Formats: sequence, C-alpha cells, structure tokens
Amino acid sequence: MSSDSTRMTNDDWKKKLTPEQYKILREKGTEPAFSGELYNNHKTGMYQCVGCGMDLFTSETKFDSGTGWPSFYQAAQEGRVELREDRSHGMVRTEVVCSHCGGHLGHVFDDGPTPTGKRYCINSGALCFIKK
Repeated sequence: MSSDSTRMTNDDWKKKLTPEQYKILREKGTEPAFSGELYNNHKTGMYQCVGCGMDLFTSETKFDSGTGWPSFYQAAQEGRVELREDRSHGMVRTEVVCSHCGGHLGHVFDDGPTPTGKRYCINSGALCFIKK
C-alpha cells in the first residue's frame, strides 16, 4: 500500500488510474451493472482498493446478489472501509469509501445475507483481485 496515496493530487490520480477507475474512485461514479470484470469472479483471494492497495474484502464474504456488482456481507477487517451519508441522485444511501485513500467504492444496503444482513455493493473498477 502506498503511504503517499492520501497526498496525491487529482493529476497524480489521473496518471495512476484508468479513466474508468478515476471516475469511480475520485468522482463517485459507477460502472454499468454486469459490466465489471470482478462481479462474476469466484476465485479465492483478497479484493483490494485499486487506488492504494488496502485489503478491503475477502472472497469468503462475497456472494451473488443478482445486482451485477461484486457484493460482500462484510469488510475484510474493522476500519478498512468508512461509511458516509450520500444524498445524491434524490435519495439517501450509505456510501462506502476506502479508509486509507478515501476512494469511492460503492454503497452498502441492509438487504444482505446472514450473519450481517449487509450488502456492500462495490464497483469492480474500484477493486483489484489478488488470487490466494
């Protein structure tokens, strides 16, 4: 994980990330449903923030939500993601951001499976996958 990622300028981010990754992580964008390369990934491993390399979610907590985005019922460890109120697009949701670099990852909803009842709906473009 890069300790410098929290001090990066917008130009630095644009050099580091693809245009789609930049749109998602830095401009709070989203990819179209069923378009991301990781939504249908069933391999064992770790999902990391594409911006800074922080371990965010494990394959053990990934589930098929039918929404078209990678979905997890909990973060890899406490404190890896931050939750923020999001009142954009005329609705109230809970945004999920990387706690290290502040990159937008997606949103969390209260319709997930046990044991947490949470569905972290995360953009593939915000993640990189490290196979175990």
